[in-house]
Amino acid sequence: MDLIIVESPTKATTISKFLGPKYKVLSSYGHIRDLPKSELGIDVDNNFEPKYVTPTKSRKTANILKKEAKKAETIILATDEDREGEAIAWHLSKILNAKKYKRIVFHEITKSAIENALKNPRDIDMEMVDAQQARRILDRLVGYKLSPFLWKKVARGLSAGRVQSVTVRLVCEREKEIEKFKADEYWNIVASLLKITNSNDESEFEANLVKIDGKIIEKLGIKNKKQAEKIVNDLKGAEYKITDIEKKEIKKNPFPPFTTSSLQQKASINLGWPAKFTMGVAQSLYEKGLTTYHRTDSLNLSESSLIDAKKFIISELGENYWQGFFKKYKTKSKGAQEAHEAIRPTNPNKTPEKIKTQYKLDEKQIKLYDLIWKRFIASQMSQAIFDSTTVNISAKNCSFKTNGQTMKFDGFLKIYPIKFEENDLPLLEQNEILKLLKLLPSQHFTQPPARYNEASLIKALEQNGIGRPSTYAPTLSTIQARNYIEKNEQKKFQPTEIGGVVNDLLVEHFPKIVDIEFTAEMEENLDKIAENEKEWVPVIREFYEPFAKLLEEKYETLSKKEIAEEATDKKCPKCGENLMIKLGRFGKFYACPGFPKCRYTAPLEEKDASGKNIIEEKISKKCPKCGEDLVVKAGRFGKFYACSAFPECKHTEAFGKSALDISCPKCKTGNLTEKRTKRGKIFYGCDEYPKCDFALWDKPINKKCPECDSLLVETKKGTKCSNKECNYMKP
Repeated sequence: MDLIIVESPTKATTISKFLGPKYKVLSSYGHIRDLPKSELGIDVDNNFEPKYVTPTKSRKTANILKKEAKKAETIILATDEDREGEAIAWHLSKILNAKKYKRIVFHEITKSAIENALKNPRDIDMEMVDAQQARRILDRLVGYKLSPFLWKKVARGLSAGRVQSVTVRLVCEREKEIEKFKADEYWNIVASLLKITNSNDESEFEANLVKIDGKIIEKLGIKNKKQAEKIVNDLKGAEYKITDIEKKEIKKNPFPPFTTSSLQQKASINLGWPAKFTMGVAQSLYEKGLTTYHRTDSLNLSESSLIDAKKFIISELGENYWQGFFKKYKTKSKGAQEAHEAIRPTNPNKTPEKIKTQYKLDEKQIKLYDLIWKRFIASQMSQAIFDSTTVNISAKNCSFKTNGQTMKFDGFLKIYPIKFEENDLPLLEQNEILKLLKLLPSQHFTQPPARYNEASLIKALEQNGIGRPSTYAPTLSTIQARNYIEKNEQKKFQPTEIGGVVNDLLVEHFPKIVDIEFTAEMEENLDKIAENEKEWVPVIREFYEPFAKLLEEKYETLSKKEIAEEATDKKCPKCGENLMIKLGRFGKFYACPGFPKCRYTAPLEEKDASGKNIIEEKISKKCPKCGEDLVVKAGRFGKFYACSAFPECKHTEAFGKSALDISCPKCKTGNLTEKRTKRGKIFYGCDEYPKCDFALWDKPINKKCPECDSLLVETKKGTKCSNKECNYMKP
């Protein structure tokens, strides 16, 4: 028996279907060894030797693999083809003490790919392993050395990271650009014109003023209303005459297939998905054998996939939809692994419509597969062709321009439609005189730089060479979980108060850690380690020695008071001492300096509409548990009511949300209120918690189910019964 080891159980199940009884396929469930959580785990005095341990959660799996490895004739390590996969294979070889092992890699989980890989085994690529180890050690050194510094000098619970801190800086710098931005006024002038020489074609169209006295008008050329009105007055009685008509054919090329970055960006724009969620869905499609490996920055496509795409396009769409040659793309991404493949379907004949019935896929898997399949097929299709017309029109000393565009041949747009504007112009002729219907000046203002969203932030990381395909999603998730950045109502990223403070501290005192060019250079060094052009120990030493020296210096010279504390003349209502403004993980707040004897805290005052301070310490509501006053506190997800007797009484309520006036169906004494989980997700629970643990995800309504008398809840699909055993549903 030969033992094949992969990372995931789903991948193991898929591969098992292609192989006979000679093979046993098991999963390592990801990394089988890692650095310890309880200590640094790196001997900085001995060439940064890492100390690897088998985590508690992996020990059972490790024992099973060891037991099966003893029975196996050969151990085949079939982990992913990237650096993480190579490192997992190496760690497996170490814990299994495998002397008879083979290393195989494949871009897709199909029968032919697995069989071909088994025929062409290789050794573990130690250069790739070293590159992964170097990244892990660098990240551990920054995280485990700099985070405690932030705890001591700013607030407990903070963290720093080699890539995450640079990403936070991008968001913070964009926010500063927006704050400094001053809008400039400018005006446009548009002529609404009508063809009059042919009464059968009275199509109205618009033309923009582009030149005055032969000079092109820049964007801010017409600065105010007075200038705009003067131009309009000067054009009174002008004759609008066509001076030039240019007609040409425009061809639009198809887009390349997806890489990790472009897939995350497209899923964010089209589907509204976070990068982490997109990668989870992509992983499931890969493990089911439907798509190729999803962590890639390469645009390469295999010869067999190009042939399959050609056959599909010609047979299903027609000869004219294939561009007549195999289109190959080259990535512009820094340090791209060109040996890998782009993300594509493993079989073009498995259309999104067919897999709905052939595979057990949920709606989200089908949506992502549809994107991947269409993008790949479109990449090998003909260009889209448009007829373009540019018309120049003179009026006194001014020139106007209009553009028309109509589709002549849809090409790749037949499979991969995108938004484009078709603008039909009437049949116009040189020297033709047009009728002016109206001349409209319009006011505009320059706009500040847009805040980053998921797509644009990932694009910025890629363009700056920060991180690699496997790091984009976890980086964005981490800095949101750490409360350094947050999404506003428009799903755009903004730095939080604590995110801004930590960023300013790192920029001022640890500039290299958050330097974009330095971080990109470090990524290049990791690539060179993988390509056997550099040794990993000198790369880490060159970074660590000056970093450790600087950190030691900052421990001595920086004071928490000057960073995170501010004296006030406001008195503590419990002990009478002057309160301080402190900086916590979720922002600034009032705190008593008598801690831990006095634990009084309160949020900073806010202004009401009239500009007066809102005193939030005292409100008219009483705690339903102990009768003490409720106070307003600030937490990670905003304000909430809390009992002033904390920690003796831990009662809390949602801010601005009274009880839903619905009695708890479980304990009959409490009321249901809106609450939030630690991750900010809204749910509805009994205010008698922890005495009563009744909770619902869907919003309850004060009505009983007509079938079982349980509480009804509201969902997107309608009203349904909260009792899982009852099927009552009303759309």
